Amino acid sequence: MYDEAQILDQLKEGNEDVFLFVFRRYYKDLVLFAGTILSNRRDICEDIVQDVFLDLWNRRSSISIKTSLKGFLLQSVRNGCLDELRHGKVVRAHVDYVSFLGNDTDSLTEQYILYSDLESRLKEGLSAMPEEYRQAFELNRIYGLKYKEISAGLHVSERTIEERIGKALKFLRHYLRDFFLWISFLLYL
Repeated sequence: MYDEAQILDQLKEGNEDVFLFVFRRYYKDLVLFAGTILSNRRDICEDIVQDVFLDLWNRRSSISIKTSLKGFLLQSVRNGCLDELRHGKVVRAHVDYVSFLGNDTDSLTEQYILYSDLESRLKEGLSAMPEEYRQAFELNRIYGLKYKEISAGLHVSERTIEERIGKALKFLRHYLRDFFLWISFLLYL
């Protein structure tokens, strides 16, 4: 019915029919794709895909798609899933910490704020680092893949993966240095 250039032009002009066409065409596949990353969490997968489409509509006039529309949507869903995984990891760590502390609510509030600030700052740091460092770091630290598995998947040497993760850690240490100094100061009060 539409070719990709027409779709992008019509989206930028705010054509709701074309947006609905794109939504219907890709929604199911994107939810299934999200499910490969976030297994057994269909409701969250649907939320992420809906957020991607909402963002597409809200930024339609200024969005720049350098790949195909489907590639753009897949990458957006992937990023949303990775954000969800990161957030889940922070929440689990917080729950574990709360269990450890007991019922000290003042301390719980402070700790929640610290976790929230750290998560936000970490997201900023990950998005600011070069793509190849971030990708290697996330595959190792979030997905738990070994250097050998990552190198096979990315078609680079294990040494390259080791260097990329090392550089990502150095970048994050530098990026988060003020945050960690602040936490250290609070711990010694």
